[in-house]
Amino acid sequence: MALTPKNELSREEKRAKQENAQQEALLREVDEAVRQSDAEQFLDRWGKPLFGLLVAGLVAFGGYLYWDSRQEAAMERDSEALVGALDQIQSGNIDSGYDRLEELAGREGGGAAVAAAMMRAGIAEQRGDSEEASTIFKRVADNDSAAPAMRDLARLRDVALNYDSMKSADIIATLKPLAVPGKPYFASAGEFVAHAYLDQGKRAEAGAMFAQIAKDENSPESVRSRARQMAGVLGVDAIEDVDAVLEEQGVQRDEAASENAAAATE
Repeated sequence: MALTPKNELSREEKRAKQENAQQEALLREVDEAVRQSDAEQFLDRWGKPLFGLLVAGLVAFGGYLYWDSRQEAAMERDSEALVGALDQIQSGNIDSGYDRLEELAGREGGGAAVAAAMMRAGIAEQRGDSEEASTIFKRVADNDSAAPAMRDLARLRDVALNYDSMKSADIIATLKPLAVPGKPYFASAGEFVAHAYLDQGKRAEAGAMFAQIAKDENSPESVRSRARQMAGVLGVDAIEDVDAVLEEQGVQRDEAASENAAAATE
């Protein structure tokens, strides 16, 4: 008789566990149904817009791939045109090279088109057609799509081509922004500006510019040497390291001192 209550409690526990399991299964089904209902409502409301966005994204990506392939093909054609023109020029067929560059140089934009334009300007200058060369240089200088260095070079070449016919004030206004230490064409632009100052009678400004060029270690030594001499003529000391300058010229300090002393006694 003592075992009966234990057996009955065991059956009750089993029954309770079964009921709990059934309740949990029912709750899961209800929860799943709610989720499915929410998903259906979400898809009914947003399914078409989301699908449209997906399609639009795929179309845009496909368009980018197409555009990229076209750009690459265009770059290859431009490169071939430049190489072909260079081959003609190096072979002595300047007129043929000039004609080959016409289509590419006439396009808007930078890169190959600007390079082709600068090459045509150089050929025109070489053939003595200064007006045509100047027109091309000005067009490159005003091209916002061109690299700043190429635009500056075009300005410098145009001034060099027309220096004798330009007013000193116009030369200074055009090249002074380039005549700054650290700029790519500082030495060349600075020389033009300094000589324009001399034409205006501004010896102090010219001497200061020549001195800047002479002290600029990034400028070509030939240009620095000319600038050093011009600065000296104008009474501006442009030598920071006397020994270095004497060494570049192959002169010893004692030898230079003896020559100066001999010159002073004469």
